[in-house]
Amino acid sequence: MPPFLKWLGIGAAVLAALLWSAGQAGLLSGTPLGDLGVRDGKLGRPSETRNSVSSQARLWPGHPQREYAEIAPLALRGDGAATIARLKTLMQTEPGATIIESRADYLYVQYTSRLLKFVDDVEFWFDPADGVIQVRSSSRIGRSDFGVNRRRVEALRERLAGL
Repeated sequence: MPPFLKWLGIGAAVLAALLWSAGQAGLLSGTPLGDLGVRDGKLGRPSETRNSVSSQARLWPGHPQREYAEIAPLALRGDGAATIARLKTLMQTEPGATIIESRADYLYVQYTSRLLKFVDDVEFWFDPADGVIQVRSSSRIGRSDFGVNRRRVEALRERLAGL
């Protein structure tokens, strides 16, 4: 094996160990979004980068990630409070999910990735005007989530429909 390949392998292993250590120490968790909750009938804006989805993305005209972030709201399963309760039940079995706030019309959950401990903030809100559950799922750090937030919401949509 050429010496440069050996050093390249050692360098990659050291970098991976440092990254894993940073995650375990909580250095990759980021800080909670500053606009959590519902204001004026809206959840917060989608991220400026490709690391979030929002069922209310259309309410932010001119937003640079509006099309990327757009996702359908969740259909009700009973009334708003019953649907939020069902979502809460689902969250209690989701790997890495921690319920931070739970009300009859709102649910805030943090998802922590297993290996590097990245944290995503996920909000669900019963929108009485539209009769749906609005959702926003956003990574705290990074420019891309590689579709994780969208896949999470779509998987929850399927699980909710099965209840």
